[in-house]
Amino acid sequence: MAKFFSSSLSWLLSFLLLTSTASYAQLPAAPAEGPLLTPSQFLGYPLGSRFTPHAQLLRYVAHVVAHTPNGMRLQQYGSTYEHRPLEVVQVASTANLQRLDAIRQSNLRRAGLAEGATDAAQPGIVWLSYNVHGNEAVSSEAVMQVLYDLANPQDQQMQQWLQNTVVLVDPCVNPDGHDRYVDWYNRVAGQPANASPYAWEHREPWPGGRPNHYYFDLNRDWAWQTQQESRQRIALYTQWLPQVHADFHEMGVDNPYYFSPAAKPFHEDITKWQRQMQNAIGDYNRQVFDKNNWLYFTREVYDLFAPTYGDTWPSFNGAIGMTYEQGGSGRAGVRIARAEGDTLTLTQRISHHHAASRATIQAAAERHDKLLSEFQQYFTDGRTKPRGVYKTFVMASSSDPAQLRALTEYLERQQIQYGYASRRARVRGYSYDTGKEEVMEVQPRDVVINMYQPKSTLVKVLFEPQPALEDSLTYDITAWALPYSFGLKGYALKSQLSEVSSKSPEQKTPQRATGTSEPTTDKPYAYLSRWTNQHDVQFLSQLLQAKVKVRVAEKAFEAAGQQYAPGTLVITQAGNEAMGPKLDQVVRAQADSAGVAVQAVQTGFSTTGSDLGSSSVRYVGQPTVGVLAGEGVSSGAFGEVWHFFEQQIHYPLTVLGTSYINSVPLQKFDVLILPDGNYSDVYSDHGLEALKTWVRAGGKLIALEGAARFLADKKDFLLKTKPADSAATKKGDPYQQLRRYADAERTQLQEQVQGSVYRVQLDNTHPLAFGYGSSYFALVRNPLNYRFLSDGGWNVGVLKKNSYAAGFTGVQARRQLVDTFVLGTQEMGRGQVVYMADNPLFRAFWQGGKLLFSNAVFLVGQ
Repeated sequence: MAKFFSSSLSWLLSFLLLTSTASYAQLPAAPAEGPLLTPSQFLGYPLGSRFTPHAQLLRYVAHVVAHTPNGMRLQQYGSTYEHRPLEVVQVASTANLQRLDAIRQSNLRRAGLAEGATDAAQPGIVWLSYNVHGNEAVSSEAVMQVLYDLANPQDQQMQQWLQNTVVLVDPCVNPDGHDRYVDWYNRVAGQPANASPYAWEHREPWPGGRPNHYYFDLNRDWAWQTQQESRQRIALYTQWLPQVHADFHEMGVDNPYYFSPAAKPFHEDITKWQRQMQNAIGDYNRQVFDKNNWLYFTREVYDLFAPTYGDTWPSFNGAIGMTYEQGGSGRAGVRIARAEGDTLTLTQRISHHHAASRATIQAAAERHDKLLSEFQQYFTDGRTKPRGVYKTFVMASSSDPAQLRALTEYLERQQIQYGYASRRARVRGYSYDTGKEEVMEVQPRDVVINMYQPKSTLVKVLFEPQPALEDSLTYDITAWALPYSFGLKGYALKSQLSEVSSKSPEQKTPQRATGTSEPTTDKPYAYLSRWTNQHDVQFLSQLLQAKVKVRVAEKAFEAAGQQYAPGTLVITQAGNEAMGPKLDQVVRAQADSAGVAVQAVQTGFSTTGSDLGSSSVRYVGQPTVGVLAGEGVSSGAFGEVWHFFEQQIHYPLTVLGTSYINSVPLQKFDVLILPDGNYSDVYSDHGLEALKTWVRAGGKLIALEGAARFLADKKDFLLKTKPADSAATKKGDPYQQLRRYADAERTQLQEQVQGSVYRVQLDNTHPLAFGYGSSYFALVRNPLNYRFLSDGGWNVGVLKKNSYAAGFTGVQARRQLVDTFVLGTQEMGRGQVVYMADNPLFRAFWQGGKLLFSNAVFLVGQ
């Protein structure tokens, strides 16, 4: 088994290195003219007196690299959705720069991810990431001074540190968000800058510069890599695997500076050494901050638990991952008056990030021997004595093939080794589906992930059913196991499986997700395509845009010896006569493109169930879809919808602004999506009546999270909140209000759900749940406190008793998350209202809910 994993990974690494060499060639350095300039000399204004656009930042980066040919290389590793380049600067001593690729290869060998001997004289590797949140733009100002220091031959300290350290500098992780902020600020800022916190320049408009083009928070995408910037960055990151990763941020204006050690909870797989080194790097920072009498704090707020961040994901990949936070953020501008009376300037903020950058490099350089030995031991332990009780994770081949393929592609991006079961075996393991230990039968072609591999800690973190939470005061979600998020049937075993191969055994029946269609004749009566995952939605999207008439079966049936569930797509020659032979070409081409298999049948007669001409086989219209964006709408929630349509299913979407929605002729749209938000200022009573009139005339309104909450309890809408538990109130403790002030935050946790997994019971006979079984696992982040819909509505997804699966939920919130409505529909005139109290598109990584949202858009109300 170990031999298989080794050869499999060698092939994968060779492939990655070949493709990366072609895609990410070193940028040729422009000839240096004149002397090396400081940032202020190059920019023509004092650093800190204004914000620098991204293009000008990169011009300075190129200037510094051109003047340091023996110490720096510039590499473009990708581009943003708005086509801005993503670059990293590789910095080393002259001797180390000449053997830079050998150093990188040696580092991978230390991790057991490449074959061969390690270099005993290898320097440590430090990766510095700046400006992942675009409006935390001090990062991209500070990095110019950091690069100047790294290049300056007169800076003897830095040149000494570079003898033992290779430094990789990403000057701007999020250029699109950065320029959104900088363009706005430079346009509205006073001259001179106005320090009043009430000035326009301190009131950043929606959506703000924090997220990327699709309004995703890139700092919460490290583990999931749903965004273009994340995938490109991490493809390069995994070729280096640094020992230290520092992520530079900003926080509220009235805060000082934050550096490690981090706050609790620490994930249990953050090692003792990683904690010690965090403390040590914190000491280096503390010394320089104490020397300058700068305020700072440690061990508060920023924990190391969820794997989504620029400190945690690198930590689970063997690094010392750290967050640095400077008070300021987008609100601060160039200067702002703080609550305590002083004025915070951009120059001060730059000084703090600059000092922390130098301290981090110094700490790594002066402790590089220990860093390297502990880094190597981290991966050796992963291969030989992995942490945790579970040693193998098995994903059943009976799960949806496309989702299994999506999982294995994800694992490959993470450098996680996997194989396939080669024979049947009865074993005992933890079932993600039931939440219990039970006997299971491993089948050939089951995907097997063994913990005895270099990335075993990352495997454990991503697959563990119940992450151990040492403190409930955590920053983000508390459950994320991949079997839940991908909607797969999986098991966690306490033992290893002995017979695993590198390739899935040959099958007598073709896999659905091979990307090939299966016509049995050139011109069949109809094509049938199952409806189970996002690839099927892509297929439907492309067919509708090609003007193919598509039907959907609302009842199960059998045809050509196969069973088909409700939701099956039916493409008949009848109704598509105008396309002629082009129909068959389009169907096959789009099936191949989407990676789905279609079955050609010669008759409209079904062996059991409805025939293909039945009234229960309905046309799927080509809906014109609009989505609301602007003030009142959560920018992140809107971005999730926007990204889903444009990047995942490639279907046209019209973005409508909240500032003018009440003047939009809604009859031009079939579907209107209201993402999460606060709609009290968006829809007046008059506007809400107009919205209901549109629905009654045949429109379909999809309300997610806060939008559903806004509609609840309003006239004509069936969604109702539960009343307060009066019995519990009467029996309450009379001393309950005598709370300790220090416990206020923990008391609030009783009413919170921190990204917990719950099993939602589904009525899969309703089109909103087509493609699902009797339930699916949702990542619930807010208490859902709704009654079941009354007559006239359909309760398609509900939480009953014992629905909890994983993660932290407060005591009060747990009471609410019982017998509550989650998703459903109501008829309103000739139209439909779809309520989705929980967001099925959360951060684009929760794969299990995407088909629900697609059903709402395309199938409900047909």
